[in-house]
Amino acid sequence: MEDKTSIRKRMKAILSNLSEQIYEDYSNKIAQTLYQQDEWKKSATIGITISRVPEVDTYPIIRKAWESGKRVVVPKCDPKEKVLSFRTLTDFSQLESVYFGLLEPIIEETTEMDPKEIDLLIVPGLAFTREGYRLGFGGGYYDRFLLDFTGKTISLAFPEQMIPRFPIEKFDIPVSKIITTNEIIHSYD
Repeated sequence: MEDKTSIRKRMKAILSNLSEQIYEDYSNKIAQTLYQQDEWKKSATIGITISRVPEVDTYPIIRKAWESGKRVVVPKCDPKEKVLSFRTLTDFSQLESVYFGLLEPIIEETTEMDPKEIDLLIVPGLAFTREGYRLGFGGGYYDRFLLDFTGKTISLAFPEQMIPRFPIEKFDIPVSKIITTNEIIHSYD
């Protein structure tokens, strides 16, 4: 079986070859499907990352959440402790570029949210299996966060990101639903 490092490398190459039109079209289709889900409709607080190409574009999703009166919380990484916290975002100007060009909330302009108040967490990843397992970007932040998370979890994925399998570790926690451009995959633990 292919190891995680080579899968990450291969997936990044595949995703970087998506044309801008396909990327926009896929992201829009996935977002429209997300808005139809009960998890989205019933959630008052949504945890979501600030995407960067080639991840599914989350900017329109965040705008839609604000328009719908939802509270949006975005992750802040603590590289020393290797933990995630989520902070309320009410405006894109509350973001700053940290390491690797990732955008994170500015601590002085945002407030930390208790994870128990997050109804729906949109979990990022590079590759996914139909069982809901995800291969992240390698930091392990979400794996640690998901251990105690009690809300709903959904991942958004381009069809190219769905793969048959990869090595699963004991600390890997599957998401309950994956939305792609053409299907909704339910995983049941």
